[in-house]
Amino acid sequence: MNLFDELQIRDVLLRNRIVVSPMCQYSSTDGFANDWHLVHLGSRAVGGAALIFTEACAVSPEGRISPQDLGIWKDDHIAFLSRITQFLLGQGTVPGVQLAHAGRKGSTPRPWEQGGFLPESQGGWKPVAPSPIPFSDTYAQPVALDAAGIQKVIKDFTAAATRALEAGFKVIEIHSAHGYLLHEFLSPLANQRTDSYGGTLENRTRLLREVVTAVRRVWPSGYPLFVRISSTDWVPGGWDLEQSVALAELLGPLGVDLIDCSSGGMVPNAQIPVGPGYQVPFAAEIRERTGIMTGAVGMITNASQADAILSGDKADVVILAREFLRQPYWPLAVARDLGFPVSWPVQYLRAAPDRTPPREPINLPANPSAQAEHDETQE
Repeated sequence: MNLFDELQIRDVLLRNRIVVSPMCQYSSTDGFANDWHLVHLGSRAVGGAALIFTEACAVSPEGRISPQDLGIWKDDHIAFLSRITQFLLGQGTVPGVQLAHAGRKGSTPRPWEQGGFLPESQGGWKPVAPSPIPFSDTYAQPVALDAAGIQKVIKDFTAAATRALEAGFKVIEIHSAHGYLLHEFLSPLANQRTDSYGGTLENRTRLLREVVTAVRRVWPSGYPLFVRISSTDWVPGGWDLEQSVALAELLGPLGVDLIDCSSGGMVPNAQIPVGPGYQVPFAAEIRERTGIMTGAVGMITNASQADAILSGDKADVVILAREFLRQPYWPLAVARDLGFPVSWPVQYLRAAPDRTPPREPINLPANPSAQAEHDETQE
């Protein structure tokens, strides 16, 4: 397979293997999407990506990272999200939504604002977690979820999935990575419970499995369901690749179609060997050992690198983040580099490398001011 092969997942067809990763924008008020989100996501659709995910979309107000996170916890959020999905579909792109709960890493300022935990007096809230263990000294001590709280989390994810369907999304990704709530339940570093949600691998994976099962009940059978995981915590005694393989084997029969293989985020002091494609081996091993589709993510920046991942059967899709911030039209550029013909938006055809529409003969105006006006209309 190559970067521009189509991919059929259930009833949804991706026009290539290029996916825009969820990237928090911290630009919402009360969870509402706005023009920033429309332009941010829409420009990547114009650029030719096959599947575009929203940023982490909070399933409840207390599930946000910051007060400015995107949300899908109430019906009022649906209308503007629908505007975004319709634009993406109009460009031939599949719209995806990442459903998330920040857990103990919630109630913080935006990354470009100073400060640690955001108190309620400044618009914050009391974070929740599997156990009352803070992420670090600058984060709040979370409240351990009781049985009712766990059931609320499951219901919140389910209700969010129903809203996502009404908003026009075709793919859901459940966020169970980067130290957020569902990942916190998976990792022994954050989960020290002694009930049926802690201790053994079966217990620590229980909440994620229950969320997946509940979401799959309301999500159409023809629509894909992804799960993002941190394949390892990069810390001895934490979540690791072997447990990730076991988790993938549990999730496949529940209706999960693809594992988005990221890593880290559970503790602030992890030693992570960051480098180009450093997480690709996780996607390759989970794919090979379980047979489930995987997505490779992490410092994938150029055409040959991305295509080699797919041609080497290391993943089924490549999921890019920062490179899409630098180059919204990255798929169009790399198609040229790899020699694959792709369709450009008709509005941009004059810039396509393999197509220069013929110009009609130009009758030049007689006076200079008319000439200048004529030139403006040609570009």
